[in-house]
Amino acid sequence: MFSLDLQTVLPEVILSVYAMAALMAGVYTTKDKSAGLLIWATAAMFGLVAFLIATREGVDPAFGDSFVDDGFGRFAKVTILISAAVVLVMSQEYLARRNLLRFEYPVLVALAVVGMMVMVSARDLMVLYMGIELQSLAMYVIAALRRDSVKSTEAGLKYFVLGALSSGLMLYGASLVYGFAGTTAFDGILLATAGETPLGVIFGLVFLLAGFAFKVSAAPFHMWTPDVYEGAPTPVTAFMATAPKVAAIALFARVVFDGFGGVVGDWQQIVAFLSVVSVFWGGVAAIGQTDIKRLMAYSSIAHMGFALMGLASGTAFGVQAMLIYMAIYVTMNIGTFAFILSMERDGRPVTDIRALNMYSRYAPMRALAMLVLLFSLAGVPPMVGFFGKLYVLRAAYEGGLTWLAILGVIASVIGAYYYLRIVYFMYFGEEKESLDTGTSPLLWGVLMASAAVMVFGVVNLFGIEPLAAAAAATLVD
Repeated sequence: MFSLDLQTVLPEVILSVYAMAALMAGVYTTKDKSAGLLIWATAAMFGLVAFLIATREGVDPAFGDSFVDDGFGRFAKVTILISAAVVLVMSQEYLARRNLLRFEYPVLVALAVVGMMVMVSARDLMVLYMGIELQSLAMYVIAALRRDSVKSTEAGLKYFVLGALSSGLMLYGASLVYGFAGTTAFDGILLATAGETPLGVIFGLVFLLAGFAFKVSAAPFHMWTPDVYEGAPTPVTAFMATAPKVAAIALFARVVFDGFGGVVGDWQQIVAFLSVVSVFWGGVAAIGQTDIKRLMAYSSIAHMGFALMGLASGTAFGVQAMLIYMAIYVTMNIGTFAFILSMERDGRPVTDIRALNMYSRYAPMRALAMLVLLFSLAGVPPMVGFFGKLYVLRAAYEGGLTWLAILGVIASVIGAYYYLRIVYFMYFGEEKESLDTGTSPLLWGVLMASAAVMVFGVVNLFGIEPLAAAAAATLVD
């Protein structure tokens, strides 16, 4: 029985053993000199584990059903692993040129990814908390990677303090649920809420969802996001904006459907509220931003609101829409951050969007690729981002939340302004001192590939639609 359990958690075990071995190798051999090699080895390991997970089938519970390997978890894990691998590879040159390349960086990213994988497969509140803390502790450290920078240290500290607060909220919620349901297992909670739901369980659910909203950076629990995005080194920001978001939103879905699937009406209102506040706050607050990393922070708040819109529908189609949206969101963000990483003047990073004035004149291909990504982020047809929004809006409408879909459309129009403002600077701004054009071929390739996906993905979304439908079906019976 134990060997079967071990087989189910094999991908997590492989990555954990690799992370510990890499840490030992780094400490006892060449230390930071091995960082470049470790980054590529870690990215390769992520790819290998993603392939191993993608070849699996069926539903395999482990450790008394406190952990499950199912289609939903596999879809989220593969998305997490691939995005983490690409961001790691993208970050090497940037970190090396600024003397920030530490051997701990890929190790901490690997440990954070293990935590994310545990999060999306957890079917018990205690296992869920272990996954969240493993991911969070690693993320707190890499947010403050630039030790000689006040902004980076401040970002790490803010992230840590507010993350600890969210963990406290989750623990309090979990203790209330345990006290009234008599169990921390999702199956047991589902049974406890089958009849008349105890009020204490509903209170516990509210605290749990507030904690999850912190992790997913949904408004009004978003306050850490802009400062941490701006203060953390740009490759770390790129990582924060991709893989952890998929893990947090998948965790959200796992808990509400697997644990509280019997009280959809209760949590649906909370998720719909988080969704509305996020899409509007993310859209409105981003308008005045001039720092592109802060702007992307508000952009991510708005996008998480749209993803929660699919979840709020409470249907299998809503979960499918959410998964498709997250896959598209991650692809758009990877390309956008590849562009941000290449924004330099005299070898120094630049994050002011006004530095992009007339960028199209001296870097036409990169400006065009960024234009495609910004249009996709704004949800302008016929880019793939438009179809992502269409899915979640349709899910909300079909789930009986017509008002939510209408508000989503209005928020999308507001949000388009700040994306199109960057396009305006790139093509029609006042010509000033230009940015460097001799950027990394790798970043150029990632930017072009991401933009190409946004254009050619309109054909059949590269086949993720049936995969997301199958994944959603395993979560929502």
